[in-house]
Amino acid sequence: MEGAAADDFIPAGLASMGIEADEVDLAVMNAVHSFFWPPILELLELDLGEVAPERFPDPSRAPR
Repeated sequence: MEGAAADDFIPAGLASMGIEADEVDLAVMNAVHSFFWPPILELLELDLGEVAPERFPDPSRAPR
């Protein structure tokens, strides 16, 4: 979602939930969106098909 789409999407999403946001609120949300969205797109583009799954995963430890 590029900047223009975020400018439309964020206010529309808030309005659909009945949340009122002023210009400052929207500016903060757009700044956060522009900060987090590029790394999220990079994660979505990762091809993990050749990565072997961890055998016997233990959530209390880091992956081995």
